[in-house]
Amino acid sequence: MPGSVEQEGISMDNETTIIRLSGKFGKKIGWIPEHKTPMHENPYLDWSAHLFRAPRTEYVLITNTASLYSAIVYGRGITDENQFLKRAIRSIDDMLEDDGFQLIFKRIIAPALGKYDFCKALNRTVIGSMNDLVRMAKRWLADGELSPYRVAMKLNETPFSYLDYQFPKEAFQRLQVVTKQVEE
Repeated sequence: MPGSVEQEGISMDNETTIIRLSGKFGKKIGWIPEHKTPMHENPYLDWSAHLFRAPRTEYVLITNTASLYSAIVYGRGITDENQFLKRAIRSIDDMLEDDGFQLIFKRIIAPALGKYDFCKALNRTVIGSMNDLVRMAKRWLADGELSPYRVAMKLNETPFSYLDYQFPKEAFQRLQVVTKQVEE
C-alpha cells in the first residue's frame, strides 16, 4: 500500500522508498502488508523492518534489504507509520552520518522519503539474515551495557554469509544505483 508522509526539509521526489514490514511489526502500526514488491532498482531505497523484544523492551530493527546495514530504535510509543518513519529516518540518518555516508542520505535516500510502499519481506534469505541480526542484537541488548545505537554499530561490523562474509557497512558502501538506459 503506497503512502506518503510530510518530512521537514525533505524534497518530495518521484522515487518511492520500499519498506518491508514483518507481520508482527505491521500489526503493531496498523499496516498489514498484503503484497510483495521486487527489489528496488535503487538499493538505497529498499529497507526492511522487524519488531523484537530484548528482554522486556520492544525494539525495531531497520535494515537495508540489499546490504543488511541496520539501525535499531526503541519500539515503545510507535503506534502508527508516521511515528515509525520519524524515528527510523532519524536513526538511519545518525548511523549513516557517523559511518561517513551522510551524502548518500542527503542526495539519494532523503529525497525519496516523501513516498513509501509498505510491503511483505523480499524472500526467506533476507528474513533469515534479519533473524540472525535479531538474535545477535538480543544477546548484546540483554547485557544492558550497550544502547540500541551501539548494538547497531556492532551489527554493521559483523560479517554475514548473505553478503559473502562482508560486513554490512562495507556492503552498503559498495551498493550502486542501477540507472535506466534511455533508448533514443
